[in-house]
Amino acid sequence: MTKSKFEIPLKSAKSRKVQIKAKSNYSTSKRRHRNTNPKQAHQSNQAILRLFIVWGILVIGALSLATRLYYLQIVNPVIVYEQAPQGKKLTQIALDQQTTKLQFYIPRRQIVDSQQNVLATDRITYTLYVHPHLFIRNSQAVPAKEIAEKLANILGTKTPEELLTIFSKQDWGILLAENLPESAKEKIAALQIDGLDLKQNYTRFYPHKEMAAEVTGYVNRDSSRTPQAGVEYTQNKLLERKPISWKMKRSFDNNKPVFYPGNLKKSQQLFNFDDLRLQLTIDLRLQEIARNALAKQMKEYKAKRGAVIVMDVRDGAIAALVSEPTYDPNTYYKYNDFGLFKNWAVTDLYEPGSTFKPINIALALDAGVISPQDTFNDTGEIQIKDALVRNHDFATEGARGKITLTQILQHSSNVGMIRVMRHMNPLDYYRDLQKIGIEDEVEFDIPGYTKGRLKDEVEFTVREIEPATAAFGQGFSVTPLKLIQLHAALANKGKLITPHVVRGLSDYKGYLHYSQPPHSKQIFSPKTATTVLEMMEKVVEDGSGYAAKIPGYRIAGKTGTSQKAVTQGGYDKTAKITSFVGIFPVEAPRYAVLAVVDEPHGKYTFGSTVAAPIVGSVIQGIINIEGIPPNNQVSKSSR
Repeated sequence: MTKSKFEIPLKSAKSRKVQIKAKSNYSTSKRRHRNTNPKQAHQSNQAILRLFIVWGILVIGALSLATRLYYLQIVNPVIVYEQAPQGKKLTQIALDQQTTKLQFYIPRRQIVDSQQNVLATDRITYTLYVHPHLFIRNSQAVPAKEIAEKLANILGTKTPEELLTIFSKQDWGILLAENLPESAKEKIAALQIDGLDLKQNYTRFYPHKEMAAEVTGYVNRDSSRTPQAGVEYTQNKLLERKPISWKMKRSFDNNKPVFYPGNLKKSQQLFNFDDLRLQLTIDLRLQEIARNALAKQMKEYKAKRGAVIVMDVRDGAIAALVSEPTYDPNTYYKYNDFGLFKNWAVTDLYEPGSTFKPINIALALDAGVISPQDTFNDTGEIQIKDALVRNHDFATEGARGKITLTQILQHSSNVGMIRVMRHMNPLDYYRDLQKIGIEDEVEFDIPGYTKGRLKDEVEFTVREIEPATAAFGQGFSVTPLKLIQLHAALANKGKLITPHVVRGLSDYKGYLHYSQPPHSKQIFSPKTATTVLEMMEKVVEDGSGYAAKIPGYRIAGKTGTSQKAVTQGGYDKTAKITSFVGIFPVEAPRYAVLAVVDEPHGKYTFGSTVAAPIVGSVIQGIINIEGIPPNNQVSKSSR
């Protein structure tokens, strides 16, 4: 069958529908394109452009951020080797924002004496501020008069009228009282009155007030809590504990910060700090005895100042160190005389006078230029160039003639000492004074030690008067601390021991956990030291030191009454320094005691009358405290 030219090829219905639909869509698209507004086409192009711009910015920002991170983490640590990478700094900033650090108050270590008596400790005190315009109780105003009466009873320092005057000066922020104890705080809080503001503080407290102030020093009461003077200053590293801080993580829950303590076990360990205390060699009982004895003599003779030192000759431990006048370290800010804050027995120089004569005799004996059996002609006065030197009792005793070394010390003969020291070459004498440490530094536990002073070597060796005056303790200067150190060497078989007031760090049972061993050096031979000590015993038994004698006990000593040098040169004829040094007991020396009284007034002001009784009282106190039995052995020098 032949096809008609009008015959259409057969196709499936589905194929025909697709072709018809495609044709229809094409036709519709052509019609829509022909009907599109040119303005709309332009807007469409702008939208596409903006889309590309936004995407471009985002891509550039991402690339910049990636570059910056690469620089911070990789490049920067290489370039800046010695500095912390900025990446680490930023990490630290993030950590700081996530954590907080708590700083806790850590008390200074206590200071205790040799018997564990507390000399210094930290305590909580309160500062009272008043705001008169807020005097309200139970929503009702309280009359200022009523408050003034109640505060006057609690404080005890001001009358109600004085308090009312203070209240009238301003309406708020009046500093009314400081360093209030817990008992006063509780009474004020019990009033339940608005306008009374109590601020809690931590302050250094000295329960015995001025009794050991020259040893302890004090700590500033301001926020810096800077130690000043005494062992508070020199032993600050031992007294301060390591600061404690506690880091806590911070989170936010419902927009409120929440803190997590972290490792509780580790945190608890931080607060388990030691209970060690700084223990001193000072015995508070002996300190009080020495202060009372000194104060009594100073009052009787209207003296300018005084000092007492008690030293254990075996190890250099200072059992008492008193200087008057003194201060209360709890209220140091009330004192205008800054000289009170130093311990003049450590810081100030003076010419020791006759208390140095035993030291000179020891030097001459060790040099071999004299012997203990030698005698010397005491003419009562002696002419040296244009200077006339006399004994202190020349007007009453005149010339004594031939006397021994023991008698020279017993009568404190200046002429006898000049004749003794003339046996030494001046240069050798000068260098021996240097060897025993007159000009040496003493590493003491209290600040401000001043080295002794000798004349220039040429002047001392050329001018005859210089070794002559040095023979009886004038023309050079030392501190009281140096003088007792030298006498302790005589008592310790010639060994010079470094004095100290710090025993070490001890616990509450008294066991030492840290201490420094004493330092010593031999400056006199043991034989010479023993010989001179026995000579000094005669001074107390039947000489100028009789006021320090205690029946049944062997005590050696030496008096001293020296002129005071003035800065312009020469001496003050109206002023003197009296002193006495005692060593006890002679048969087994344990303590050296020195008393110095500056510028006593009166007719009979000598070392024998002013200073010797002080040393006698202190030695009696030692006997009572330690229960030392009497020893009736007769000294060799008195046989």
